Amino acid sequence: MQHIRDAILAGDTSPEEFAAIEIPDHYTAATVHKDEVDMFEGQASRDKDPRKSIHVEDVALPELGPGEALVAVMASAINYNTVWTSIFEPVSTFGFLERYGRLSELTKRHDLPYHVVGSDLAGVVLRTGPGVTQWKPGAEVVAHCLSVELEDPAGHDDTMMDPQQRIWGFETNFGGLAHIALVKSNQLLPKPDHLTWEEAASPGLVNATAYRQLVSKNAGNMKQGDNILIWGASGGLGGFATQYALNGGANPICVVSNEEKAKIVRSMGAEHVINRSEENWQFWNEDGTKQNPKEWQRLGKRIRELTGGEDIDIVFEHPGRETFGASVYVTRKGGTITTCASTTGFMHEYDNRYLWMNLKRIVSSHFANYREAFEANRLIAQGKIHPTVSKTYALEDVGQAALDVHHNLHQGKVGVLALAPEEGLGVRDEEFRAKHIDAINRFRGI
Repeated sequence: MQHIRDAILAGDTSPEEFAAIEIPDHYTAATVHKDEVDMFEGQASRDKDPRKSIHVEDVALPELGPGEALVAVMASAINYNTVWTSIFEPVSTFGFLERYGRLSELTKRHDLPYHVVGSDLAGVVLRTGPGVTQWKPGAEVVAHCLSVELEDPAGHDDTMMDPQQRIWGFETNFGGLAHIALVKSNQLLPKPDHLTWEEAASPGLVNATAYRQLVSKNAGNMKQGDNILIWGASGGLGGFATQYALNGGANPICVVSNEEKAKIVRSMGAEHVINRSEENWQFWNEDGTKQNPKEWQRLGKRIRELTGGEDIDIVFEHPGRETFGASVYVTRKGGTITTCASTTGFMHEYDNRYLWMNLKRIVSSHFANYREAFEANRLIAQGKIHPTVSKTYALEDVGQAALDVHHNLHQGKVGVLALAPEEGLGVRDEEFRAKHIDAINRFRGI
């Protein structure tokens, strides 16, 4: 791979040279193994260690199919779906790969005894398959993680409704935590010129997810003046939700876990911050079997103190079980709870009286369609939304990176260098970058 790395780092390699470059038949990738899915059996989720299950090893280069591209990955990032994959919760991802493999002769490639993980990348196109017209070898790109077949009419209004909708690198193989990735060409987006490889790689999944969940008509449909309750407001998802709320003229009420994280969201411009470690919310009893409505009421009172007596228009929900009952309670009459993921548990409980009698809505949101991903990436390129990278790891340390995210020891997004030999490379527009450098580095060193 060194000759590919050198061609990219040179900065002046022509498309013709990239098209002719030799691609090895094996490459380095972060994987989990099918024969190890039971390795953590009997352990609590928190005790499951991604460093034991993630392997960094050589794997065979997959066949390139129609409408696909092979991308040299300069950098990637950790998402919670990589944590789920690595601890085999709530189910092993090999079931996804087996089902995808039964779809067609071409998708059989994905059903392997190993799973190359990762749902983000920034890199350079090496090869494109038959039918690809928009992207050429040498193009600097990022990838969103929506994989769709679009052979069913259901997917042609909103591609997230395609019955064959999958998340690349989670429900498909050949993901981005590797030196080479296989993607559908309609996953590709232009790399923002003012960002480094690791900065450009990091927003993909969470930025587009936050855009759909909060801004898009398909979920939150946020408007100016809305009061938005954002759980984990300095985290991977919440850091982007906070930016979108502020950009869109809304009022974010940012829930964070410590003062350090409170400083981050205040530096973005958020005025209303709730430090849950100081407030010591106890939404559940000690054994986690019963919720405490008085704590929901206390949260609602605290929110009204911050907003001048107003309740929440939209809740940006992703913790799940721990917070969902409170989220439903504090939302105003006719308001909306948008939910994606469930990092504290998938079995949500809430008092339905506060939902049905007050005409509130629970709206599910899952990643984003191509248009939404494009719009979210465009805002990054325009410097209106910024990456939230706090720390970057080498590919060989991806297990530690996943463990940090698993234990919530990170801020914002955790980047992973693949072919990039060091941080700070890949910037093509230094002048534009200089205008936004403080915002780009907001999460660094924390």
